[in-house]
Amino acid sequence: MIENPRLDISEQFKVRHTTLSDLDIVMGIYNLAKIRMHQSGNTTQWAGNYPSREIVETDIIDGNSYVIESDKKIYGVFSFIIGQDPTYAHIDGAWPDQETYGTIHRIASAPGTKGIADICLDFCKSKNVRIRIDTHVDNAPMLGWINKREFTYCGIITVGDGTPRKAFQLNPLFE
Repeated sequence: MIENPRLDISEQFKVRHTTLSDLDIVMGIYNLAKIRMHQSGNTTQWAGNYPSREIVETDIIDGNSYVIESDKKIYGVFSFIIGQDPTYAHIDGAWPDQETYGTIHRIASAPGTKGIADICLDFCKSKNVRIRIDTHVDNAPMLGWINKREFTYCGIITVGDGTPRKAFQLNPLFE
């Protein structure tokens, strides 16, 4: 059961690689995040079985999945994949450059937890690469967060299920 901790970024936290033993907790966070998305009007972004257990297991095995924890309790999860993302190869718009980048995917937090996306972003910035992210046009909370963090809107990409996403890039090396 996931507790409602009201964790904020001023508290102690740790970002670490996700392990296979974390998988049930992580999938629980994703399932609750899907419910919150649907309740906020974003009913198609994580439709069906996405993210599937198999996708998350692959992220873990490949070393691209991270959890954010405090007092050994997991409050957030995300994937950060450095290198070319095939989904980003074609864009209706333009990327500012083709330098090395990392992509944030599948970010989610436990209910009532605040500041997880900022912890994720600080971690990703520490890798000293450009950061790309995409989201559904109906994902108002994520779009608001992206805009406040001064990502640059680059255009529309199409994800594996054929649906469009708004795509953004942040160049932390030059800020």
